[in-house]
Formats: sequence, C-alpha cells, structure tokens
Amino acid sequence: MNESIFSLPDLGWSHFFQQQLDPETIETCEPARVFATHGQLIDVIGSNGRDQVSLPGTWKLGDVENVPTVGDWLLIDSTTRQPVQLLHRKSLFRRIASGRDVRVQLLAANVDTLFIVSSCNRDFNLSRLERYLAMALDAGVTPVVVLTKIDMVDDIESFRKEAASLRANLFVEAVNSRDPDSVDQLRNWCGSGQTVALVGSSGVGKSTIINSLIGTEVQLTGDIRDVDEKGRHTTTARSLHFLPRGGLLLDSPGMRELQLGECEEGIATLFDEVEEVARQCRFRDCRHQGEVGCAVAVALEDGELDPRRVENYLKLRAEQERLSETLVEKRRKDKAFGKMVKSAMSIKKKGK
Repeated sequence: MNESIFSLPDLGWSHFFQQQLDPETIETCEPARVFATHGQLIDVIGSNGRDQVSLPGTWKLGDVENVPTVGDWLLIDSTTRQPVQLLHRKSLFRRIASGRDVRVQLLAANVDTLFIVSSCNRDFNLSRLERYLAMALDAGVTPVVVLTKIDMVDDIESFRKEAASLRANLFVEAVNSRDPDSVDQLRNWCGSGQTVALVGSSGVGKSTIINSLIGTEVQLTGDIRDVDEKGRHTTTARSLHFLPRGGLLLDSPGMRELQLGECEEGIATLFDEVEEVARQCRFRDCRHQGEVGCAVAVALEDGELDPRRVENYLKLRAEQERLSETLVEKRRKDKAFGKMVKSAMSIKKKGK
C-alpha cells in the first residue's frame, strides 16, 4: 500500500464513525487515526497524510479512557491542527497496569481481530490464554489463537487441540513465524480496512510475524533464552503498521502480566459452561467455595466441569471484582480532584 495516498476506509473508517459527525463538524474538522502516542504528542494519519498533533492538556484531567490510544479516531481542526474530539470506539482493549497503584492502562482501540500469540514450548499456558480471550470477548473482538515455533515440536496437533478446547468454534492457527509462506495463512484476517492486533508474552514471535506479513523488518526481533525458553522484549511501544495488501496491524510490547478489571461480561462469556451451572446454585451469592447447595461443586464431583477451568474462572472473577471496586473508588477521588483543579483555574482566571 502506498502510504502517500490514503482513503479513510483504508484506515478503518466505517459507518460507525461517520454517523458521529454532524454537518458543521464536517466543514471545520477532518478525521485522523492515531498510529502512535508519545506523551502529549500523537502521530495520526488521515486522508491528507501523516501529521503529529499535540494533545490539549485539559484532556488528561478526566478519566484515562477519554485519552486517545493507538487505533483511536480523532477529529482534527483543519485550521489549528489541534484535536477537538475523540470519537466513540467500537472496541477497546484495556488492562490494569502493573505496579502497586491500581490504574487502567489503555492498550488499543477499534480493533476487529485479536491474534493471541503463544509458542509451542513452555510458554504455552491455557490459563494465560483465557485471560486474553476474556479481554477480547469483553471488547466484542474476534479472537484468533496463533501458535508459533511449530518447527520446534513434533506434535503440533496436541497444542492445537488444547487451545481449541477453550471455547467452541475458537479459531486456532499454527505457523512458523520465520516462514513467510506459513504466516501467509494469517492474511485471511487482514483484509482492507481491517485492524488486527497482536498480544502475547515476550519472545513468542509477534514481531517476527509482523515482519513476515509486512514483508520488511519494521520490528526488531530477539532470540529466546535457552534457560527458560522466555523471550526478551523487542517491541517497546504500541504502533499501527500498513500491510501491503490492505489492512492494519497493531503490535504491542510483550506483557508479563495481564490483570483484568471490569471484565465481567468477557469472563462470563468465556466460561459460559461454568456460569450455566452456577445459576443452579441454591444461593444467588454462592462463591462456589464449598457452600451448601453449590451446583458447581456437585458438577465437579460428577466430572461435568473441568477443575482447571473452574479454578481459573473463580480466580479471574475474584480478581476483576476486587479491581473493579478499587477502580470505582479511584475514579470517585480523581473526579473530585479534577473538579478542584478546574475550580482553582476558574478562580485564577477571574482574579486576572
């Protein structure tokens, strides 16, 4: 794709975004998509090409989810070249950032398909895959599990079968990320105007997949450590990339930790077989920890539920409930602080 010529549909524009514009806005502003962020500076691309704009400082006084992230659509004032509006998203990936301070970190917006990349070695972990799947399902994005390093194992089908067991009709692809012909099967998900994101641990081959799909080395790659088969971080920031045959690819740094907050719907959808049994418990507030009348416990004893699945379901549900409660309280405090700052600025202006 020639990056000197753009059309909004090539960038992922659709009726979903078009219907958010009014006639006056169309006259004074132009849409542009966020390709990378650098603090206050944001790289965008629109029908007039690439640009770098500065985010108004007031945008960061509110909720973090109102701050643009990679994949977002902005309306840019045609005269001042300043962002004036963040358009509603059709999907959003977020996690709880690592560290002691519980805060939301935005990962990507307006993604159509999520490649969940896992290598066929000791990195392969069903419970970790379920975290990514819950995030995708909560956002309403199509998940595809991509198994890599298939050239290093004899029994690929055992990995494929285990991954496919996580959800009915789950798409699972197995590729040698260093072989462009093998990676080529992923192009079925990368049509014109479609946005695909890649997530997974460090060293599973995400950057190599991107280089193979794009046909040139746009991401550094690194070998895994022999001692533990874990990878080194080679991607340090999220960014969008054009694909030669259309479509957009979003890479992100390897995540050693993915905490899920406010992901109740995604967890319920992924573990629908556990949720269905849980509705038969005697008490509505049953925690499935040995309470009297717990249908989940009975199903486990009868072999109707997978113990590992139930254990991870309970772990993820408890985690998201705890983090959600903390986030609600944090937002209350941040909102109060924001009002105080705005009030102080208003008083200062009147004093002048």
